[in-house]
Amino acid sequence: MSDPIEAAIFETIARANPKGVDGKSVEPAEVAKALQPEQWQRMLPKVRATALGLMRQGKLTITKKGKVVDPNDFKGVTRLRLPTEAETAAALAALPPKPEGDDDFA
Repeated sequence: MSDPIEAAIFETIARANPKGVDGKSVEPAEVAKALQPEQWQRMLPKVRATALGLMRQGKLTITKKGKVVDPNDFKGVTRLRLPTEAETAAALAALPPKPEGDDDFA
């Protein structure tokens, strides 16, 4: 994981939920403040964009009022948490299939 924003997201969640079993969530602002305490507002859109990408990969869940958001249509106050197995499976199933025989090494 070379992306510092991605690393900060998972580190912030790990601090909030050290055992990884409670499903505790964090605010994107907490992550932004960990990255840039003085100018965290500038970092917030990047944190949200990274979180959205992680959600689409099934690595993160974004919630609003305790319910999972639609990654294609949401706004407002959200929280970030680790996904359940079912949420990961659903996110991976929603990804477009890779075309067979589409090798870059051929």
